[in-house]
Amino acid sequence: MTQSQTPAASPAAPMASISAAPSNTATLRDALRQMLAVLEAERQALAGLDVDGVMGAANDKGRLCGALEGASGVILDDECRAMLETARRLNEVNRQVRNLVAANVTQRLNALSGGAQLYRAGPRYAYAGQR
Repeated sequence: MTQSQTPAASPAAPMASISAAPSNTATLRDALRQMLAVLEAERQALAGLDVDGVMGAANDKGRLCGALEGASGVILDDECRAMLETARRLNEVNRQVRNLVAANVTQRLNALSGGAQLYRAGPRYAYAGQR
């Protein structure tokens, strides 16, 4: 494992492959690698219907988004761009899986209740604000 792949490497450590701003770029790369790992864990938690895993991933994603926000002035190299695109793709896949799980739960609830759409507000509630 190289120093740039070591999770515990300090942002100020010298790295040959980093250009202009080593600490900012290294921090960005580290946060992106962590985000990719969290998105993979989230997908596994969604697939296994692990509520604690999904909630943990949501908390980790929020924390990492804050870290990524702080790196907004960093010029992206090809590796960072590729990791960003991978993160977008994984997040979209996770969104689709989450929507499929929600649709499945809704369908099962409807089947159990013998009726359709337990959680849909009827017309009397939809227009209550217009009185």
